[in-house]
Amino acid sequence: MRSADTLETETSNAFRLPWLSMLACLLMLAVVCVLSVINGAAGLSLRGLLTALLDLIPFVNLDPSLTELHHNILMRIRLPRLVLGLLVGGSLGMAGASYQGVFRNPLADPYLLGVSAGAGFGAVLVIGFGLDLGWGPFGSVPVAAFIGAIAAVSASSAIARGSWSSPATLLLAGVAMASMFSAAQTYVLQKLSQTRAREVLSWLFGQLNTSGWQQIWVLIPYMAVCGMVLLAHCRHLDVLRVGDDEARALGLNPARSRLIIIAAASLLTAAAVSVSGLIAFVGLVVPHIVRILVNNNYRVILPLSAVTGAAFLAFVDIGARTLVAPSELPVGVVTAFIGAPFFASLLWWGRGIRP
Repeated sequence: MRSADTLETETSNAFRLPWLSMLACLLMLAVVCVLSVINGAAGLSLRGLLTALLDLIPFVNLDPSLTELHHNILMRIRLPRLVLGLLVGGSLGMAGASYQGVFRNPLADPYLLGVSAGAGFGAVLVIGFGLDLGWGPFGSVPVAAFIGAIAAVSASSAIARGSWSSPATLLLAGVAMASMFSAAQTYVLQKLSQTRAREVLSWLFGQLNTSGWQQIWVLIPYMAVCGMVLLAHCRHLDVLRVGDDEARALGLNPARSRLIIIAAASLLTAAAVSVSGLIAFVGLVVPHIVRILVNNNYRVILPLSAVTGAAFLAFVDIGARTLVAPSELPVGVVTAFIGAPFFASLLWWGRGIRP
């Protein structure tokens, strides 16, 4: 168990190059955004992209270099899809880092804890049976997804606190919850019509298809509120690393902090799942990439996980759109191809089971 002095030393070391790391991540994000917008079945020029974006600025009128068709593709398909990918990737990256911190387990992430499966089950019930009431960001899909996510993470956490608890117990409990909720999803699919079942199944594979900006306006309020809550609790995550006794000695209420962090991360995951389906391993891969760049301090890890998660999913989406063109792969399938070997390497080298 880490002492408070060790924690303070690691915290100091974590801030040696945070701005350089953030600058590198933002530069990577900018490059990925440009590549995402200009690549696709209808190629767009970089000059046309810049002209179209600058023309959005008030009082700036430039001669359009894109045809009307390409301009509509940019504004109605490419940009909404890119922004949705950035928001979903950032949400899953931040939620994964938060789960790893609050459970003190580097294998914790929304997918492996069963949170995504629980959220998916709640969303499938609403989508499959046409119960979406459409109240903007407070629609029934995010609410049902949040209830499922909370049920899954609560069950996984309760099982992991049993008498045989170990760092791997939480992972096994999450696998059990994911299997149970996946089975429940399959049962619901059997009750739906063939057309509706195919639509829901396609959604479950994980997708960033969007018909406009509607899904983005649904997700933005959740990411803004939950993101601010998680960032406000970065210091709490650092203190929880030293153990509950020392955390109390430092004036922290561990139970209350865990409850707030888990609720915020679960709501963030549920909102992302409600608009994109099940996208695996982003919350696992991204925080580990960030820890390679910086030390284990959550005031750096959380914002970098959000930026890196956004860039990662946007980059993966380029592959999903172009690898088998003119067809398209579900983005959740591509993240699984990347995340599964990464997860296996963590287990092989023993890095994934250390508390």
